Amino acid sequence: MSRTTTDLLYLVTIVTFILALRFLSSPKRARQGNLLGAAGMALAIGVTLAHEGLEGYLWMVVAMAIGAVVGVVGARSVKMTAMPQMVALFNGVGGGAVALIALAEFHNLAPLPEGLDGEDSVAILLSALIGSISFSGSLIAFGKLQELLSGRPIVYTGQQFVNGAVLLTAIVLGGAIVAGADRDVYVIALIAAALVFGVLFVLPIGGADMPVVISLLNACTGLAASAAGFLLHNNVLIVAGALVGASGTLLTLLMGRAMNRSIGNVLFGAFGSVQAGAGPAAGEDGRTVRSTTAEDLAIMLGYARKVVFVPGYGLAVAQAQHDVRALAELLEAKGIQVLYGIHPVAGRMPGHMNVLLAEANVPYDQLKEMDEINPELPQTDVVVILGANDVVNPAARSDPGSPIYGMPIIDVDRAASVVVVKRSLNPGFAGIDNPLFYDPKTSMLFADAKKALEDVAAAVKRL
Repeated sequence: MSRTTTDLLYLVTIVTFILALRFLSSPKRARQGNLLGAAGMALAIGVTLAHEGLEGYLWMVVAMAIGAVVGVVGARSVKMTAMPQMVALFNGVGGGAVALIALAEFHNLAPLPEGLDGEDSVAILLSALIGSISFSGSLIAFGKLQELLSGRPIVYTGQQFVNGAVLLTAIVLGGAIVAGADRDVYVIALIAAALVFGVLFVLPIGGADMPVVISLLNACTGLAASAAGFLLHNNVLIVAGALVGASGTLLTLLMGRAMNRSIGNVLFGAFGSVQAGAGPAAGEDGRTVRSTTAEDLAIMLGYARKVVFVPGYGLAVAQAQHDVRALAELLEAKGIQVLYGIHPVAGRMPGHMNVLLAEANVPYDQLKEMDEINPELPQTDVVVILGANDVVNPAARSDPGSPIYGMPIIDVDRAASVVVVKRSLNPGFAGIDNPLFYDPKTSMLFADAKKALEDVAAAVKRL
Protein backbone atom coordinates (compact mmCIF):
# COMPACT_ATOMS: atom_id res chain seq x y z
CA MET A 1 0.00 0.00 0.00
CA SER A 2 1.43 3.38 -1.04
CA ARG A 3 2.15 6.14 1.47
CA THR A 4 -0.46 8.35 -0.20
CA THR A 5 -3.17 5.70 0.13
CA THR A 6 -2.18 5.05 3.74
CA ASP A 7 -2.38 8.74 4.64
CA LEU A 8 -5.75 9.08 2.88
CA LEU A 9 -7.26 6.14 4.76
CA TYR A 10 -5.80 7.42 8.02
CA LEU A 11 -7.49 10.74 7.28
CA VAL A 12 -10.81 8.91 6.89
CA THR A 13 -10.18 7.28 10.28
CA ILE A 14 -9.45 10.63 11.91
CA VAL A 15 -12.70 12.05 10.52
CA THR A 16 -14.67 9.10 11.92
CA PHE A 17 -13.15 9.69 15.38
CA ILE A 18 -14.12 13.36 15.31
CA LEU A 19 -17.66 12.57 14.15
CA ALA A 20 -17.93 9.84 16.80
CA LEU A 21 -17.15 12.38 19.51
CA ARG A 22 -19.73 14.71 18.02
CA PHE A 23 -22.40 12.00 18.06
CA LEU A 24 -21.52 10.99 21.62
CA SER A 25 -22.50 14.48 22.80
CA SER A 26 -26.16 13.55 22.28
CA PRO A 27 -27.84 10.54 23.94
CA LYS A 28 -29.98 9.99 20.85
CA ARG A 29 -26.92 9.45 18.65
CA ALA A 30 -24.49 7.98 21.16
CA ARG A 31 -24.94 4.44 19.83
CA GLN A 32 -24.13 5.58 16.28
CA GLY A 33 -21.13 7.44 17.67
CA ASN A 34 -19.80 4.28 19.28
CA LEU A 35 -20.28 2.27 16.11
CA LEU A 36 -18.66 4.95 13.97
CA GLY A 37 -15.66 5.15 16.28
CA ALA A 38 -15.32 1.37 16.28
CA ALA A 39 -15.46 1.31 12.46
CA GLY A 40 -12.77 3.97 12.30
CA MET A 41 -10.55 2.00 14.64
CA ALA A 42 -11.07 -1.17 12.59
CA LEU A 43 -10.01 0.73 9.47
CA ALA A 44 -6.92 2.11 11.24
CA ILE A 45 -5.89 -1.39 12.35
CA GLY A 46 -6.40 -2.78 8.86
CA VAL A 47 -4.34 -0.02 7.25
CA THR A 48 -1.55 -0.48 9.81
CA LEU A 49 -1.42 -4.23 9.22
CA ALA A 50 -1.11 -3.59 5.47
CA HIS A 51 2.19 -1.72 5.88
CA GLU A 52 5.02 -3.10 3.78
CA GLY A 53 7.76 -4.93 5.64
CA LEU A 54 5.61 -5.76 8.64
CA GLU A 55 6.48 -9.10 10.24
CA GLY A 56 5.14 -11.31 13.01
CA TYR A 57 1.55 -11.46 11.77
CA LEU A 58 0.90 -14.72 13.62
CA TRP A 59 1.75 -13.20 16.99
CA MET A 60 -0.30 -10.11 16.21
CA VAL A 61 -3.33 -12.20 15.26
CA VAL A 62 -3.00 -14.26 18.44
CA ALA A 63 -2.69 -11.12 20.59
CA MET A 64 -5.68 -9.48 18.86
CA ALA A 65 -7.78 -12.62 19.30
CA ILE A 66 -6.98 -12.80 23.00
CA GLY A 67 -7.70 -9.08 23.44
CA ALA A 68 -10.96 -9.34 21.50
CA VAL A 69 -12.21 -12.23 23.62
CA VAL A 70 -11.29 -10.50 26.89
CA GLY A 71 -12.87 -7.24 25.73
CA VAL A 72 -16.12 -8.72 24.48
CA VAL A 73 -16.62 -11.04 27.43
CA GLY A 74 -15.70 -8.32 29.91
CA ALA A 75 -17.94 -5.68 28.35
CA ARG A 76 -20.95 -7.99 28.00
CA SER A 77 -20.72 -9.56 31.45
CA VAL A 78 -19.91 -6.50 33.55
CA LYS A 79 -22.73 -5.18 35.72
CA MET A 80 -23.72 -1.55 35.56
CA THR A 81 -22.42 -1.08 39.11
CA ALA A 82 -19.00 -2.21 37.93
CA MET A 83 -18.89 -0.10 34.76
CA PRO A 84 -16.61 2.55 36.34
CA GLN A 85 -14.16 -0.17 37.34
CA MET A 86 -14.15 -1.50 33.79
CA VAL A 87 -13.53 1.98 32.38
CA ALA A 88 -10.63 2.47 34.80
CA LEU A 89 -9.17 -0.94 33.96
CA PHE A 90 -9.43 -0.54 30.18
CA ASN A 91 -7.95 2.94 30.40
CA GLY A 92 -5.04 1.60 32.42
CA VAL A 93 -4.40 -1.10 29.83
CA GLY A 94 -4.08 1.64 27.20
CA GLY A 95 -1.49 3.47 29.28
CA GLY A 96 0.45 0.29 29.90
CA ALA A 97 0.46 -0.51 26.17
CA VAL A 98 1.94 2.90 25.37
CA ALA A 99 4.69 2.41 27.97
CA LEU A 100 5.58 -0.94 26.41
CA ILE A 101 5.75 0.69 22.97
CA ALA A 102 8.22 3.22 24.36
CA LEU A 103 10.34 0.43 25.83
CA ALA A 104 10.31 -1.57 22.58
CA GLU A 105 11.18 1.44 20.39
CA PHE A 106 14.02 2.44 22.70
CA HIS A 107 15.36 -1.12 22.58
CA ASN A 108 15.22 -1.08 18.76
CA LEU A 109 16.52 2.44 18.05
CA ALA A 110 19.04 3.28 20.80
CA PRO A 111 21.72 0.72 19.77
CA LEU A 112 21.74 1.93 16.14
CA PRO A 113 24.84 3.86 15.02
CA GLU A 114 22.85 7.06 14.59
CA GLY A 115 21.13 6.51 17.95
CA LEU A 116 18.01 8.42 18.99
CA ASP A 117 17.32 11.91 17.73
CA GLY A 118 15.90 14.53 20.08
CA GLU A 119 12.31 14.11 18.92
CA ASP A 120 12.30 10.35 19.45
CA SER A 121 13.96 10.53 22.86
CA VAL A 122 11.43 13.10 24.12
CA ALA A 123 8.58 11.00 22.73
CA ILE A 124 9.94 7.92 24.53
CA LEU A 125 10.27 9.91 27.76
CA LEU A 126 6.67 11.17 27.62
CA SER A 127 5.17 7.85 26.49
CA ALA A 128 6.93 5.83 29.17
CA LEU A 129 6.36 8.35 31.96
CA ILE A 130 2.72 9.29 31.34
CA GLY A 131 1.65 5.83 30.15
CA SER A 132 3.09 4.13 33.24
CA ILE A 133 1.48 6.65 35.61
CA SER A 134 -1.86 6.12 33.88
CA PHE A 135 -1.49 2.33 34.09
CA SER A 136 -0.69 2.02 37.79
CA GLY A 137 -2.95 4.90 38.80
CA SER A 138 -5.87 3.32 36.95
CA LEU A 139 -5.25 0.01 38.72
CA ILE A 140 -5.43 1.75 42.10
CA ALA A 141 -8.63 3.53 41.01
CA PHE A 142 -10.00 0.12 40.01
CA GLY A 143 -9.03 -1.30 43.39
CA LYS A 144 -10.77 1.52 45.26
CA LEU A 145 -13.94 1.26 43.18
CA GLN A 146 -13.98 -2.53 43.47
CA GLU A 147 -13.44 -2.14 47.24
CA LEU A 148 -10.24 -4.16 47.10
CA LEU A 149 -8.69 -1.07 48.69
CA SER A 150 -10.21 1.40 51.10
CA GLY A 151 -12.30 4.07 49.39
CA ARG A 152 -11.06 6.58 51.96
CA PRO A 153 -7.91 8.58 51.23
CA ILE A 154 -4.77 6.71 52.31
CA VAL A 155 -2.40 9.33 53.70
CA TYR A 156 0.78 9.34 55.78
CA THR A 157 3.31 11.84 57.09
CA GLY A 158 5.66 13.19 54.46
CA GLN A 159 3.55 11.87 51.62
CA GLN A 160 4.02 14.87 49.33
CA PHE A 161 7.79 14.74 49.85
CA VAL A 162 7.89 11.04 48.93
CA ASN A 163 5.71 11.62 45.86
CA GLY A 164 7.91 14.50 44.74
CA ALA A 165 11.07 12.45 45.20
CA VAL A 166 9.71 9.54 43.14
CA LEU A 167 8.52 11.85 40.35
CA LEU A 168 11.86 13.68 40.34
CA THR A 169 13.67 10.34 40.02
CA ALA A 170 11.55 9.47 36.97
CA ILE A 171 12.23 12.87 35.39
CA VAL A 172 15.99 12.57 35.98
CA LEU A 173 15.98 9.14 34.32
CA GLY A 174 14.04 10.64 31.41
CA GLY A 175 16.59 13.43 31.18
CA ALA A 176 19.36 10.85 30.94
CA ILE A 177 17.57 9.24 27.99
CA VAL A 178 17.22 12.59 26.23
CA ALA A 179 20.91 13.27 26.93
CA GLY A 180 21.89 10.11 25.07
CA ALA A 181 21.75 7.15 27.48
CA ASP A 182 21.35 4.04 25.31
CA ARG A 183 20.89 1.16 27.78
CA ASP A 184 17.49 -0.45 28.31
CA VAL A 185 17.91 -0.22 32.06
CA TYR A 186 17.25 3.53 31.92
CA VAL A 187 13.80 3.12 30.35
CA ILE A 188 12.98 0.18 32.62
CA ALA A 189 13.95 2.24 35.68
CA LEU A 190 11.92 5.20 34.35
CA ILE A 191 8.85 2.99 33.90
CA ALA A 192 9.32 1.48 37.36
CA ALA A 193 9.54 4.92 39.00
CA ALA A 194 6.51 6.14 37.07
CA LEU A 195 4.52 3.05 38.11
CA VAL A 196 5.35 3.73 41.75
CA PHE A 197 4.36 7.38 41.37
CA GLY A 198 1.03 6.40 39.80
CA VAL A 199 0.22 4.28 42.84
CA LEU A 200 1.28 6.97 45.33
CA PHE A 201 -0.57 9.63 43.33
CA VAL A 202 -4.00 7.93 43.51
CA LEU A 203 -3.83 6.39 47.01
CA PRO A 204 -4.58 9.68 48.86
CA ILE A 205 -7.62 10.44 46.66
CA GLY A 206 -11.00 9.45 48.11
CA GLY A 207 -13.68 7.37 46.44
CA ALA A 208 -15.92 10.42 45.99
CA ASP A 209 -13.35 11.86 43.61
CA MET A 210 -12.73 8.72 41.57
CA PRO A 211 -14.84 9.97 38.61
CA VAL A 212 -12.52 12.96 38.31
CA VAL A 213 -9.43 10.78 38.67
CA ILE A 214 -10.63 8.35 36.00
CA SER A 215 -11.27 11.25 33.64
CA LEU A 216 -7.83 12.72 34.34
CA LEU A 217 -6.05 9.40 33.86
CA ASN A 218 -7.97 8.90 30.64
CA ALA A 219 -6.61 12.25 29.45
CA CYS A 220 -3.10 11.12 30.45
CA THR A 221 -3.47 7.93 28.41
CA GLY A 222 -4.49 10.02 25.41
CA LEU A 223 -1.47 12.29 25.76
CA ALA A 224 0.83 9.28 26.11
CA ALA A 225 -0.70 7.70 22.98
CA SER A 226 -0.21 10.95 21.07
CA ALA A 227 3.45 11.02 22.10
CA ALA A 228 3.77 7.41 20.91
CA GLY A 229 2.30 8.54 17.59
CA PHE A 230 5.21 10.94 17.14
CA LEU A 231 7.59 8.13 18.02
CA LEU A 232 6.03 5.78 15.46
CA HIS A 233 5.36 8.56 12.92
CA ASN A 234 1.70 7.54 12.89
CA ASN A 235 -0.69 10.41 12.21
CA VAL A 236 -3.85 8.64 13.29
CA LEU A 237 -2.33 7.79 16.68
CA ILE A 238 -1.22 11.39 17.14
CA VAL A 239 -4.69 12.78 16.41
CA ALA A 240 -6.63 10.09 18.28
CA GLY A 241 -4.45 10.55 21.36
CA ALA A 242 -4.83 14.31 21.19
CA LEU A 243 -8.63 13.95 20.98
CA VAL A 244 -8.69 11.71 24.03
CA GLY A 245 -6.33 13.99 25.92
CA ALA A 246 -8.29 17.15 25.11
CA SER A 247 -11.72 15.68 25.81
CA GLY A 248 -10.53 14.03 29.03
CA THR A 249 -8.96 17.27 30.24
CA LEU A 250 -12.11 19.24 29.45
CA LEU A 251 -14.29 16.69 31.23
CA THR A 252 -11.98 16.77 34.26
CA LEU A 253 -12.26 20.56 34.49
CA LEU A 254 -16.05 20.47 34.05
CA MET A 255 -16.43 17.90 36.81
CA GLY A 256 -14.25 19.94 39.14
CA ARG A 257 -16.46 22.93 38.41
CA ALA A 258 -19.57 20.82 39.12
CA MET A 259 -18.18 20.14 42.61
CA ASN A 260 -16.97 23.74 43.04
CA ARG A 261 -13.49 22.45 43.71
CA SER A 262 -10.19 23.01 42.00
CA ILE A 263 -8.43 20.08 40.38
CA GLY A 264 -5.59 20.65 42.85
CA ASN A 265 -7.99 20.19 45.75
CA VAL A 266 -9.37 17.02 44.20
CA LEU A 267 -5.93 15.53 43.68
CA PHE A 268 -4.18 16.70 46.84
CA GLY A 269 -6.95 17.54 49.32
CA ALA A 270 -7.52 14.00 50.67
CA PHE A 271 -11.25 14.72 50.47
CA GLY A 272 -13.39 12.38 52.56
CA SER A 273 -10.63 11.27 54.93
CA VAL A 274 -12.49 12.52 58.00
CA GLN A 275 -15.93 11.18 58.81
CA ALA A 276 -18.20 13.48 60.73
CA GLY A 277 -21.42 12.32 62.23
CA ALA A 278 -21.41 8.98 60.49
CA GLY A 279 -23.65 6.08 61.32
CA PRO A 280 -25.63 5.77 64.53
CA ALA A 281 -24.10 8.85 66.13
CA ALA A 282 -25.74 11.11 63.58
CA GLY A 283 -28.81 11.72 65.68
CA GLU A 284 -27.17 12.17 69.08
CA ASP A 285 -27.82 15.91 69.06
CA GLY A 286 -31.54 15.29 69.46
CA ARG A 287 -32.53 15.35 65.81
CA THR A 288 -34.83 12.60 64.62
CA VAL A 289 -35.75 11.14 61.29
CA ARG A 290 -39.25 10.35 60.10
CA SER A 291 -39.69 6.89 58.62
CA THR A 292 -42.26 5.94 56.03
CA THR A 293 -43.50 2.79 54.32
CA ALA A 294 -43.91 1.69 50.74
CA GLU A 295 -47.68 2.02 51.07
CA ASP A 296 -47.47 5.59 52.35
CA LEU A 297 -45.05 6.54 49.58
CA ALA A 298 -47.41 5.00 47.01
CA ILE A 299 -50.23 7.22 48.27
CA MET A 300 -48.01 10.31 48.09
CA LEU A 301 -47.01 9.48 44.54
CA GLY A 302 -50.47 8.42 43.40
CA TYR A 303 -51.99 11.78 44.27
CA ALA A 304 -49.11 13.99 43.12
CA ARG A 305 -49.04 16.11 39.99
CA LYS A 306 -45.28 16.14 39.46
CA VAL A 307 -42.71 13.63 40.72
CA VAL A 308 -38.94 13.84 40.40
CA PHE A 309 -36.63 10.87 40.91
CA VAL A 310 -33.02 11.65 41.85
CA PRO A 311 -30.81 8.58 41.25
CA GLY A 312 -27.48 7.89 42.92
CA TYR A 313 -25.01 5.07 43.30
CA GLY A 314 -27.44 3.20 45.55
CA LEU A 315 -29.75 2.75 42.57
CA ALA A 316 -26.89 1.21 40.59
CA VAL A 317 -25.91 -1.09 43.46
CA ALA A 318 -29.48 -2.38 43.71
CA GLN A 319 -29.76 -2.75 39.91
CA ALA A 320 -33.12 -1.00 40.23
CA GLN A 321 -33.11 1.09 37.06
CA HIS A 322 -35.82 -1.05 35.44
CA ASP A 323 -37.93 -0.87 38.58
CA VAL A 324 -37.89 2.92 38.71
CA ARG A 325 -38.85 2.98 35.04
CA ALA A 326 -41.76 0.58 35.72
CA LEU A 327 -42.96 2.75 38.62
CA ALA A 328 -42.69 5.87 36.47
CA GLU A 329 -44.88 4.25 33.80
CA LEU A 330 -47.57 3.51 36.39
CA LEU A 331 -47.52 7.13 37.53
CA GLU A 332 -47.59 8.46 33.97
CA ALA A 333 -50.63 6.29 33.26
CA LYS A 334 -52.38 8.25 36.02
CA GLY A 335 -51.47 11.55 34.33
CA ILE A 336 -48.59 12.38 36.69
CA GLN A 337 -45.55 14.15 35.23
CA VAL A 338 -42.32 12.27 35.96
CA LEU A 339 -38.79 13.67 35.61
CA TYR A 340 -35.32 12.53 36.64
CA GLY A 341 -32.78 14.89 38.20
CA ILE A 342 -29.20 14.00 37.23
CA HIS A 343 -26.25 15.49 39.09
CA PRO A 344 -23.00 15.72 37.05
CA VAL A 345 -21.01 13.66 39.56
CA ALA A 346 -23.69 11.23 40.75
CA GLY A 347 -22.42 7.67 40.67
CA ARG A 348 -18.82 6.66 40.15
CA MET A 349 -18.03 7.88 36.67
CA PRO A 350 -19.12 10.71 34.37
CA GLY A 351 -22.59 10.00 32.99
CA HIS A 352 -23.08 6.92 35.20
CA MET A 353 -26.73 7.70 35.94
CA ASN A 354 -27.48 8.61 32.32
CA VAL A 355 -26.13 5.27 31.12
CA LEU A 356 -27.95 3.41 33.88
CA LEU A 357 -31.34 4.91 33.04
CA ALA A 358 -30.77 4.65 29.30
CA GLU A 359 -30.34 0.91 29.81
CA ALA A 360 -33.88 0.89 31.23
CA ASN A 361 -35.18 2.85 28.20
CA VAL A 362 -36.06 5.94 30.20
CA PRO A 363 -37.01 8.64 27.64
CA TYR A 364 -34.14 11.06 27.07
CA ASP A 365 -36.36 14.10 27.42
CA GLN A 366 -37.18 13.11 31.01
CA LEU A 367 -33.52 13.17 32.05
CA LYS A 368 -32.81 16.66 33.36
CA GLU A 369 -29.37 17.87 34.32
CA MET A 370 -28.94 19.72 37.61
CA ASP A 371 -29.35 23.21 36.12
CA GLU A 372 -32.53 22.11 34.33
CA ILE A 373 -34.20 20.30 37.22
CA ASN A 374 -33.55 22.83 40.00
CA PRO A 375 -36.05 25.42 38.66
CA GLU A 376 -38.67 22.63 38.52
CA LEU A 377 -38.34 21.58 42.15
CA PRO A 378 -40.38 24.36 43.86
CA GLN A 379 -43.35 23.18 41.77
CA THR A 380 -42.68 19.49 42.47
CA ASP A 381 -44.98 17.60 44.83
CA VAL A 382 -42.67 14.68 45.67
CA VAL A 383 -38.96 14.11 45.17
CA VAL A 384 -37.80 10.51 45.58
CA ILE A 385 -34.04 10.17 46.21
CA LEU A 386 -32.76 6.75 45.21
CA GLY A 387 -29.41 6.11 46.82
CA ALA A 388 -27.99 9.63 46.36
CA ASN A 389 -26.42 11.45 49.30
CA ASP A 390 -23.76 14.13 48.92
CA VAL A 391 -25.26 15.55 45.70
CA VAL A 392 -28.47 16.47 47.58
CA ASN A 393 -26.88 17.59 50.85
CA PRO A 394 -28.12 21.13 51.70
CA ALA A 395 -25.01 21.69 53.84
CA ALA A 396 -23.33 22.54 50.53
CA ARG A 397 -25.45 25.70 50.50
CA SER A 398 -25.82 26.57 54.17
CA ASP A 399 -22.78 25.35 56.15
CA PRO A 400 -19.50 27.22 55.45
CA GLY A 401 -17.69 24.69 57.63
CA SER A 402 -18.78 21.72 55.53
CA PRO A 403 -16.16 20.11 53.27
CA ILE A 404 -18.66 20.26 50.39
CA TYR A 405 -19.68 23.90 50.98
CA GLY A 406 -20.14 25.65 47.67
CA MET A 407 -20.64 22.47 45.66
CA PRO A 408 -23.67 22.83 43.37
CA ILE A 409 -26.37 20.36 44.41
CA ILE A 410 -29.83 19.32 43.35
CA ASP A 411 -32.10 21.44 45.56
CA VAL A 412 -34.47 18.66 46.58
CA ASP A 413 -35.35 20.39 49.86
CA ARG A 414 -37.25 23.02 47.88
CA ALA A 415 -39.89 20.50 46.80
CA ALA A 416 -43.11 20.05 48.77
CA SER A 417 -42.12 16.58 50.05
CA VAL A 418 -38.94 14.54 49.99
CA VAL A 419 -38.59 10.78 50.38
CA VAL A 420 -35.13 9.25 50.70
CA VAL A 421 -34.83 5.57 49.80
CA LYS A 422 -31.69 4.40 51.56
CA ARG A 423 -30.58 1.35 53.48
CA SER A 424 -29.26 3.31 56.47
CA LEU A 425 -28.22 6.75 57.71
CA ASN A 426 -24.60 6.09 56.82
CA PRO A 427 -22.90 9.03 55.10
CA GLY A 428 -21.89 9.14 51.45
CA PHE A 429 -18.37 9.22 50.04
CA ALA A 430 -17.72 12.65 51.54
CA GLY A 431 -18.06 11.06 55.00
CA ILE A 432 -20.35 13.77 56.40
CA ASP A 433 -23.84 13.87 57.87
CA ASN A 434 -26.74 14.98 55.71
CA PRO A 435 -29.15 17.44 57.41
CA LEU A 436 -31.72 16.68 54.72
CA PHE A 437 -32.53 13.45 56.53
CA TYR A 438 -33.77 15.46 59.55
CA ASP A 439 -35.79 18.03 57.59
CA PRO A 440 -39.48 17.98 58.69
CA LYS A 441 -40.59 17.55 55.07
CA THR A 442 -38.31 14.51 54.58
CA SER A 443 -39.32 10.89 55.10
CA MET A 444 -36.90 7.98 55.08
CA LEU A 445 -37.74 4.64 53.48
CA PHE A 446 -35.07 2.32 54.82
CA ALA A 447 -34.77 -0.43 52.23
CA ASP A 448 -32.85 -1.70 49.26
CA ALA A 449 -33.86 0.46 46.29
CA LYS A 450 -35.03 -2.45 44.14
CA LYS A 451 -37.22 -3.98 46.86
CA ALA A 452 -38.60 -0.58 47.83
CA LEU A 453 -39.55 0.31 44.25
CA GLU A 454 -41.16 -3.07 43.69
CA ASP A 455 -43.28 -2.66 46.83
CA VAL A 456 -44.23 0.92 45.94
CA ALA A 457 -45.23 -0.12 42.41
CA ALA A 458 -47.39 -2.92 43.78
CA ALA A 459 -49.08 -0.46 46.17
CA VAL A 460 -49.65 2.09 43.39
CA LYS A 461 -51.47 -0.57 41.35
CA ARG A 462 -53.87 -1.09 44.26
CA LEU A 463 -54.84 2.59 44.47
